[in-house]
Amino acid sequence: MTLRQTLLAGAVLTFAAAGSVSAAELNIACGTVGKGQQLCKEAVAEWEEKTGHTVNVISVPTSTNDQLALYQQILGSGSSDIDVFEVDVIWPGILGSHLLDLSPYTNGAEKDHFPAIIENNTYKGKLVAMPSYTDAGLLYYRKDLLEKYGEDKPATWQELTSTAQKIQDAEREAGNEKMWGFVFQAKAYEGLTCDAIEWVDSFNGGSIVSAEGDITINNPQAAEALTMAASWVGTIAPEGVLNYQEEDSRGVFQSGNAVFMRNWPYAWALSQSDDSPIKGKVGVMALPKGGEEGKQTGALGGWQLAVSKYTESPDAAADLVMWLTRKEEQKRRAIEGSYNPTISSLYTDEEILAATPFIGQLQDTFTNAVARPSRATGANYNKVSNAFYNAVHEVLSGKKDAATSLEDLERDLKRIKRRSW
Repeated sequence: MTLRQTLLAGAVLTFAAAGSVSAAELNIACGTVGKGQQLCKEAVAEWEEKTGHTVNVISVPTSTNDQLALYQQILGSGSSDIDVFEVDVIWPGILGSHLLDLSPYTNGAEKDHFPAIIENNTYKGKLVAMPSYTDAGLLYYRKDLLEKYGEDKPATWQELTSTAQKIQDAEREAGNEKMWGFVFQAKAYEGLTCDAIEWVDSFNGGSIVSAEGDITINNPQAAEALTMAASWVGTIAPEGVLNYQEEDSRGVFQSGNAVFMRNWPYAWALSQSDDSPIKGKVGVMALPKGGEEGKQTGALGGWQLAVSKYTESPDAAADLVMWLTRKEEQKRRAIEGSYNPTISSLYTDEEILAATPFIGQLQDTFTNAVARPSRATGANYNKVSNAFYNAVHEVLSGKKDAATSLEDLERDLKRIKRRSW
């Protein structure tokens, strides 16, 4: 049995079919982190009741690399096994040729969303995905521990390093031998591309590839950023961070065993749940600058909903996408799961700001986040990201120094690019 067959065999039927002969039966892949799948199932059930259609919610791998590989397999074969996909912000250019143009179904709703995201989701003139939520990397910190030890929120990565070390050491001396200063995502996967592009950009080292397609990553600022990050491993971060994804980091932080954590906004709602050991003790801020001359930044993330052009029920599938991305649903997701809306008017909604204050406070972080070079590198983005996160991982694990690794990476990227992307 193939991976695809196994996943489909284990699909969760979220609501009974209404019984109409003309009712469609759809398969959707949605929500792999935080409360994402729970919220998706709840909204899907409402749509089923409203329309009489049936939806199977498919469980997919949590790793974005594995998800993309699965979706490429399904779509590349022209299969209708999955009708609606949740797609990362960097995927419209990769999967766009296999996705349905949603423009005939929106009734102008796309005008309410951030224009840059709509542009991102437009492939060869077709709107191939509707925004579900936007993302940017954030710094979570223990308010109580900073207050206990008389430390301010860190303005720079250097300040974070010294504060993390001070509090980690003091807490261990006080009896918590599991305490770490900082946890983040350092496994060799797409998440490390996000973390590392934040470090590099915060030091004014640019992106991996410029918007014009030039390879820019081999520069002193980028090397300084990666050297700094490598110094954390085994000192203020556990050796195991080299295999951490988002949920691994959150597990350590939410159990009360880390001072700082880099993660996405979804982690907020979970940290404030009734069973969270750190409920009421967490603050959220923009990521620190790379020194006094650096800047605060965050990797642009976010997810969209798209319809396979091979679906047997395009009208129903597109209607489901519009239901799941509408204003009311984005508001519910923001309040219950701290997922950032893509509809600008929701950033002044009092109920959202009461539930997730940082959504309003850090709006600039979300709207001016640093993008991964998926548009510039097109179909080659996966190869570019793979080369980048593997090069970074070698630095973090001590196999290469930053300067050597970036020189090797530049050569690899030139081979990938050849004459053009």
